[in-house]
Parts: sequence; C-alpha cells; structure tokens
Amino acid sequence: MNKFCEGKKTGYRQNKYNFETKRYCQTLELKEDQELIRQYLQCHSKEDAWPEIREGIRSVGILEMEIYVHENKLFMIVETPLDFEWEEAFARLAKLPRQEEWEEYVARFQKSAPNATSAEKWQLMERFSYIYE
Repeated sequence: MNKFCEGKKTGYRQNKYNFETKRYCQTLELKEDQELIRQYLQCHSKEDAWPEIREGIRSVGILEMEIYVHENKLFMIVETPLDFEWEEAFARLAKLPRQEEWEEYVARFQKSAPNATSAEKWQLMERFSYIYE
C-alpha cells in the first residue's frame, strides 16, 4: 500500500485560490480484505482512474477531492467554491456518463448496501473543532 501513500510523513500540498472556498469531509469503510483495499487504491490511481469520473467531478464544480486511507477507513476532503450546492451537484454527478457504472464497480470494495448511491455510501462529517483562530 505504500506506493499509494507517499506523503504520509512529508505532508500534502494544498492549492490556494483567489477566492474563498468551502470544504466538505466524508467517510466510508472498505471491506476488510487487503487485496480488495489494494485494488480500490489502484483503481483511484492517476494511471487507472476513469477519466470520465474525474471530468464529471470537475464539471459539477468540485475544485479538489482528496481521499485518505487508514486500514479500511477512508476520509475524503472536497474543496468547492462558496456557492456550491452539495445535493444539487451530486444529483447532477449521478446522471453523468459512466458514473452509475463506476458506482457499481467500486461497490464491490465498499461496506455499503447494494445499489447505494455515492451520497448514501459516503457519510458527510461534521466539524466539531477548529484551532486556527
């Protein structure tokens, strides 16, 4: 798994924008199977990710999307413009080419109900602490 997680000790660069953004955080659990986890990480790599999925994410207004892994637990950070509407964007995303096929494909790795949408699998988290002010 190390080749996928090279910045763990060195940190990760964050893009800056000339406008304010907002952040959403989500969590999801994968099945507890090391080979399935390896395959899940591989299908999200730059080499193997489906271009239509990356393009769709951008087309609904998402600026950045990062996924972090610890064992079988995933944590996603989504960076958007301030006027981004979560439910509207993900409803549009679900209808884009290959999105349904992608959700079916990755479902085999995820602890989720059969035929669950991305919004049902990934659980939005609530921030409870902020230590920057």
